[in-house]
Amino acid sequence: MNAWKEGWFTEISNGLWDGESKNLKVKRVLYHEKSKFQDILVFESESYGNVLVLDGAIQATEKDECSYQEMACHLPLVTLDHEPKRVCIIGGGDGGCVREVLKHPSVEEVVLCEIDADVIKAAKQFLPTMSCGLEDPRVKIINADGAEYLRQHKKYFDVVINDCSDPVGLAEFLFSKEFFQTCKEALVENGVFSQQSETLWLHLDLIAQMKVNLEQVFGNVNYAWSSTPTYPGGILGYLVCQMQAGLDSREPRRIESWYNQLDEKTRDSLKYYTPQLHRAAFNLPAFASKKLNQF
Repeated sequence: MNAWKEGWFTEISNGLWDGESKNLKVKRVLYHEKSKFQDILVFESESYGNVLVLDGAIQATEKDECSYQEMACHLPLVTLDHEPKRVCIIGGGDGGCVREVLKHPSVEEVVLCEIDADVIKAAKQFLPTMSCGLEDPRVKIINADGAEYLRQHKKYFDVVINDCSDPVGLAEFLFSKEFFQTCKEALVENGVFSQQSETLWLHLDLIAQMKVNLEQVFGNVNYAWSSTPTYPGGILGYLVCQMQAGLDSREPRRIESWYNQLDEKTRDSLKYYTPQLHRAAFNLPAFASKKLNQF
């Protein structure tokens, strides 16, 4: 849900964070269409650059998208015990996660499963710094249901990243135990799965239940977080899941070897992620550590 008043865009709770709203001053509307699946809005804001909004919920802004996109991708990718070759992204039509995955030179194939082609169209036109990797020959765009695509590609991907919106409407199934099992079956034996996991301040009970469900499917699951000002609560979380004994997303084996071999241009393009921040992101406040049983 959203509202407009005197040049301001207001995101109002979709039921997950009642009693709050987020306001951004609008300079101009760049794109507003109703697709087959959802309402798509892109506007230029006063302070956060261009903003992508789906069904009234802010998805990404040019100013702070680096926090989410970089952490959602590099946390699982460096957790692998081998260099990633095949990666699948569920959702993520703005292209930011594709951009980040391509910073791993070993990657040979990135599959973007975005059900709504109109999101990609809008991103290519109005979010060029996010969508810049979508034309890379290693990228395959699938405008179809991500779960169904994964069912047809068992034991294929090194990493699956669930870059979905909140667990309402179209995205609700992407938070289910059934979907998590589908993701596991699409991974190679020692693959890694990453799940967008809301904010500790507003959704701790939901996160705790998701973590339990994921542990039943994958075994080893840890929660990390990043500062993302335009999301409810000001932070966003990630549940990083591994099946292989001995893998630990909090102390990944390959983190320095990947980061240190990056060329200067690629390393400079990382606006948020560092190896130090990777490790720090799994340190939780006391109330969250107790609730999530993560110490």
